[in-house]
Amino acid sequence: MQEWLYGKDGYYSSYKEIGKKGDFFTAVSASSFFGGTIANRLIKSIKEGFLPKDTTVLEIGAHRGYLLADMIQFIYTLDEDLFDSLNFSILEPRVELHKAQKEYFKNSFGDRVELQIFRSFEEISLSSSFVVANEIFDAFACEVVKEGDMLYMEEFEPFFAKQDDYTKSICERYGIKKGEVVKGYEDFAVQMDKSIDRFEFVTFDYGDKEIRDDFSLRIYDKHKVYPFFSLTRFAEDAKLTKEKSLRSLYKLSDITYDVNFSHLMDSFSNVGIKAISYMTQLKALVEFGLLDLLEMLKDNSTQENYLRELNKAKYLIDPSFMGERFKCVVFRKG
Repeated sequence: MQEWLYGKDGYYSSYKEIGKKGDFFTAVSASSFFGGTIANRLIKSIKEGFLPKDTTVLEIGAHRGYLLADMIQFIYTLDEDLFDSLNFSILEPRVELHKAQKEYFKNSFGDRVELQIFRSFEEISLSSSFVVANEIFDAFACEVVKEGDMLYMEEFEPFFAKQDDYTKSICERYGIKKGEVVKGYEDFAVQMDKSIDRFEFVTFDYGDKEIRDDFSLRIYDKHKVYPFFSLTRFAEDAKLTKEKSLRSLYKLSDITYDVNFSHLMDSFSNVGIKAISYMTQLKALVEFGLLDLLEMLKDNSTQENYLRELNKAKYLIDPSFMGERFKCVVFRKG
């Protein structure tokens, strides 16, 4: 999976469209009110006194920077003084995206916003930060496990064999007999803890705290979903293996899985970072003030524009679309 997504000529080695023209949708591509609502949460955390007015807003895995830019637009509208006092930055390991991010911010804000881009946590040393990430934890490398074994690949042919010690320990800890085991959550939490003295970290992804005891590994190709094993010799329906193959999709399509939020939250807890809330995206965005922002739009815009943005925002909280499937965790340190 690491090679598929991030290796030479991997799926994320070049800019990818997200939305109708891409392979999948995200909350960011659905509505700018996703970023706006997170911005409202940031403003609340500052007004409550948890973060200072000159804190750094840091987006991790920003793609082209649409989410952070949406947040900035709403911050300017809601509290112009904060717009002038805050700092804005991106953590993006993929250097090939830096130029596109800088160009997008230049076109969006001119010289009003000075964007700082970091390549890794090793470059970051902040006294405080509001950190945001959307759908990054489902893209960490994982092992696929089944009844004490884990998946190996040889020339696109899968087979199960003995687990390594780390994978075995995670399976035993969470009672995973069948599914995915992620590698990297612990290191990520340690690095964030070392790099930022005080922070609030808001992250969204799909998954659950409860173990499903089933495979969720899947491939997105032009908005069509292929369960990973449906394209292998383990497939129960031979029709799909004739339509597509792992070889034909390798590095050309997105591959992902459901996040084990228990594992993620424990990784932060182990370094003393508390998860202060875990909830569905629907509940989180309502708590963060989505409905209030939409009411503000209604009072200050045309009916046509309000209805258009309302319909877009519905995708964010619709239980049958993103509202229940996606979860939000808010971490705090300090």
